[in-house]
Amino acid sequence: MTKIRRSASAAGLFILALGACAAQAQGVTKTTILIGQSGPLSGANKEFGEDIRNGALAYFSAVNAAGGINKRKLELITIDDANDAKRSGENGRVLIEVRGVLAVFGYASATLSIPALPHVEKHRVPFVAPFTGAEPMRKFHPYVYNMRASYADELEKIVDFYASTGMKHFSVLHYDDAVGKENLGAVETALTKRGLKPVSVSSVKRNQLELGDAVSGMVKSTPDVVITTTLYRTTADFVKQAKKAGSGAQFASTSFVGASALAAELGPLGTGVVVAQVVPPYSRTSIPIVKEYQAAIEKQLGKKDFSFTSLESYVSAKVLVEAIRRAGANPTRESLLKALDSVRNFDVGGYVVDFSPSNHNGSKFVELTAISKAGRFAY
Repeated sequence: MTKIRRSASAAGLFILALGACAAQAQGVTKTTILIGQSGPLSGANKEFGEDIRNGALAYFSAVNAAGGINKRKLELITIDDANDAKRSGENGRVLIEVRGVLAVFGYASATLSIPALPHVEKHRVPFVAPFTGAEPMRKFHPYVYNMRASYADELEKIVDFYASTGMKHFSVLHYDDAVGKENLGAVETALTKRGLKPVSVSSVKRNQLELGDAVSGMVKSTPDVVITTTLYRTTADFVKQAKKAGSGAQFASTSFVGASALAAELGPLGTGVVVAQVVPPYSRTSIPIVKEYQAAIEKQLGKKDFSFTSLESYVSAKVLVEAIRRAGANPTRESLLKALDSVRNFDVGGYVVDFSPSNHNGSKFVELTAISKAGRFAY
């Protein structure tokens, strides 16, 4: 009996040791929990990437200051991809296979997220809160968890808003890639429901600087509304050139644009530009999560540098941390996946995220905002 007990005890210790080794190999040590991120920290869209990183860091820093998770500190490893899909794919490999992160988080677009998926699938790594509403990342995937509404949801809201005021002539600007064409399709679907179709369509390459042909084609079609599905630098340049060319169209963008950066780029020319948002207004401190976010960002950055993008990242980081807490004393990728599936109707403070084993799209919240003369956002 004694030998059996000793053997069982030894086996138990061996299993515990294996569990600890597995956790350590998957981004969890005695002192840290590693989360990986690839994002544009240089190039034309670096402000967007910085906002995503800063929102997550603000929440992780608050958690660490309160003692961490089971005495482990959260560490966010962010590698610059300069908004280049090839680099983001390689960054995903390095984060997962070399750095051994527990999860990847907050990639800045579908175009940057998709190249990471083969590594995510190979190693069964949770991929939390990609900053995209594109369908390729929203179709059910066992390892991908979206915190936000889809671009189709946003574009339907935009088209409905303008069409309900009697506007019928819509133009579209999109990236010349799979995601951009999908966004065009979503606009066309929304228009078709109302017996309409685009009067013109312009496409550009990512990071393209020359927009003359796209602008001239749009201006000639004399639209009432131009819907852009591009990032803030491209969108701002397009709006500036269009207005200089005499266009009187109204402009509307998806949340993907990076609203605060767009307003800063446009200055006075931004007045009246509409932007869809997938989180509550970052100025509405009557909402608990917004008040909490503002305090955390100010502490993290030493200034009141608020944006919709960093708020979305902050909210997403909070949901990720909740799942890590639920994943056990020694979380693994597998236990984190199960924990994420258990996040049902989770209220982070005025914003609800709802996952399940069969649903990894956590929210359908969409609200339209407009840039004011002061460069702020009206609702």
